[in-house]
Amino acid sequence: MCSHRWHHHQRSPEGKRRKRGTLNQAIGRSKGGLTTKVLALTDALGNLVRFKLLPGQRSEITGVPALIEGLSFDAMLADRAFDADHLRDALKARNAVAVIPAKRNRVIHIPHDKDAYKWRHLIENYFSKIKEFRGVNTRYDKTDTSYEATWSIAATIIALR
Repeated sequence: MCSHRWHHHQRSPEGKRRKRGTLNQAIGRSKGGLTTKVLALTDALGNLVRFKLLPGQRSEITGVPALIEGLSFDAMLADRAFDADHLRDALKARNAVAVIPAKRNRVIHIPHDKDAYKWRHLIENYFSKIKEFRGVNTRYDKTDTSYEATWSIAATIIALR
């Protein structure tokens, strides 16, 4: 009697090996574990225009050029994380006003329009609306395309409300 059973071996059918890591996941390791950053661009009414996924360890400012490419706007409101000379120069080249508070460690303080900056709460409100959707909030999707589709569906539902 043979004690070896073939059905105990875990493998894919027909002996083919499973491919792992061939698709982009937009997941990065940071202090909090595996995370994904989402950059969102809204209009003046707080409606989503575009969004971009980044791995958790990547700086948010690296995704801005792809986010604003091909769009025309008069001003960009962002928080201190986006205070960089190259972004301010790119906005100035587009004739757009940068409403971004200066970082505390900036040698030359650049003033910003505090009244216009108060409208940045619209993007924070949008993130609170989108986090009502459990699939968006907890990210059950493995690949970035699946997670982008989940975001798009949730954004469509919010726009239709």
